[in-house]
Amino acid sequence: MATENKNLSAYDKATIPDANDFRFGIVVSEWNDSITEPLYQGAYDALIDNGVSPSNIVRWDVPGSFELIYGSKKMQEQMVNAVIAIGSVIQGETKHFDFVCQGVAQGIKDLNVMHETPVIFCVLTDNNLEQAQARSGGKHGNKGTEAAIAAIKMAELRRNS
Repeated sequence: MATENKNLSAYDKATIPDANDFRFGIVVSEWNDSITEPLYQGAYDALIDNGVSPSNIVRWDVPGSFELIYGSKKMQEQMVNAVIAIGSVIQGETKHFDFVCQGVAQGIKDLNVMHETPVIFCVLTDNNLEQAQARSGGKHGNKGTEAAIAAIKMAELRRNS
């Protein structure tokens, strides 16, 4: 597994671009909010830790992970330097998990290909609640933190390209 022995919250602040002029959008799924709220907090805290003003962080909530695509598309129109899409899909007994995960991954990929504002994929796709908890502030750290650092780096790439 990709997160084995890896803390998703660990980063070297000296390697992170100056983010104090950037504006970020964060789109958060309300579904599995016991997971998405800690992911949001990890992203928010990492942005603040790297110089982003609270007034330069815009949060929108959407009902579920599938709706992250539309929310992220509309957020791209809001003069932000990068968007972070936060969701959590946990395996159930039906194929719904597969369809949602595939659709969201493809939708976020399409937004990155079609538009200039990067969208960071921070959607946990876990087999069970314990795995999701381990990646949203548990033993593997917080994927939200990792997504925020990726957003800063992609905003810098966009600015310099």
